[in-house]
Amino acid sequence: MGRNHEVTTVHPLLGPDGELIEPGWSRSLLQKYDRAMIKAPKWRIKEWDYYLVLSDSFAGAFTISDDGYIGLQSVSLLEFGDNQWEHTETVLNAFPMGKLALPSSSESGVTLYEDERLQMKFEANDGKRHITCHFENFFEGKTFACDITLAQPPMDSMVIATPWDKKHAFYYNQKINCMRASGFMEFNGKKYEFNPSTDFGTLDWGRGVWTYDNTWHWGSGNADIDGNSFGFNIGYGFGNTKAATENIIFYNGKAHKLDDITFHIPENSYMEPWIFTSSDGRFEMDFVPVLDRAACLDYKIIVSDQHQVFGRMSGTAILDDDTEINVKNIMCFAEKVHNKY
Repeated sequence: MGRNHEVTTVHPLLGPDGELIEPGWSRSLLQKYDRAMIKAPKWRIKEWDYYLVLSDSFAGAFTISDDGYIGLQSVSLLEFGDNQWEHTETVLNAFPMGKLALPSSSESGVTLYEDERLQMKFEANDGKRHITCHFENFFEGKTFACDITLAQPPMDSMVIATPWDKKHAFYYNQKINCMRASGFMEFNGKKYEFNPSTDFGTLDWGRGVWTYDNTWHWGSGNADIDGNSFGFNIGYGFGNTKAATENIIFYNGKAHKLDDITFHIPENSYMEPWIFTSSDGRFEMDFVPVLDRAACLDYKIIVSDQHQVFGRMSGTAILDDDTEINVKNIMCFAEKVHNKY
C-alpha cells in the first residue's frame, strides 16, 4: 500500500483478531465499525461525536463522548469580536464504558446525553444533522441553549483508519466539512444566529482504542468562496499514518487529497502568526490567531494540555486539476493537543 491508500470497498473495519483489516482513507464510512469486534478491554475504548459550528464572529462546540473509564460531555461558546470571550463547561462521568450507546455509524441515528443539568442530542437523518442542547448553570448560573441544523447534501468526507504500533489499538475517524449551518444559540440574554450562506458546521466522529500518551495537530475550516463551498482538514501525529494522511481539501462536495502538511507554530506564543506548508505545494497558508481556547487538566493519570487556536487563514489551495483557490481571511482553527488518558 502506498502513501494515501484509498479504501474503496465495503467491509468490516476489524478482523477476527481485533486488528484493522485495511488501514487507509476513504470518502465515506465504507469500513463498518462494530464495537463487539474490539479485542481491547472496555475501559480503553473511546467513542465520541464532536460538532463545531463556526461563524465569522462566534462559534459553538459540542461533544458527547464515552472514553471508557471517563465520559466527557462538553459545550463551548466562543466570541471573536471586540469583546473576545470563551467558556467551556464539561460534565464528567465515571466509567460509562458503552452505557451511552453511541451509534456505530455517523450516517443516521441519535447520540444522546441527559442528566439533571445537561440535555444534549445529535440527530442525523435525511441529509440533515440536528443539534439541540440545554445546559443549566453553563456559566455564572446562566443557562445555555441551542437549536442548530446542519445541511448535509451528498458530499465526500474524510474517513481514516489508522493503526498504532501496538496490538488492538486503532483509530477510526470521520471528518465531515462544509455543512451549512442555520439555527441559533442563546446565552445570557443574547441570541447567536447562524447564516447558511456564510456559516458552517464540521463533525469529528471518532471510534477506537488509543495508546496512552499522544500529541496531535489538527486544523479545519470552511468558507463560501464566490458561491462555492470550500473546506479543509489537516492533521498529523496520531497513530501510524504510513497508509494515509488525513490532509484533504473539499470543494463543492468533492474531496481533493493532499500529502503531508506541517504546522509551524511560534515557539514563544500560540498567539503569534503561524505558517502551514505542504510537501506537495498544494496547501500554503498564513494563519493569524484571534483566540486561544487553552485548557490544561492534570489529574496525574489523566493529563490534557490543549491549545485550540481560532484565527484567520489566508493563502493558496490547489485542487486535483491544478485549479488554484485563493483563501482570504477565513475563520478557522488549528490546534495542538497533548493527552494522556
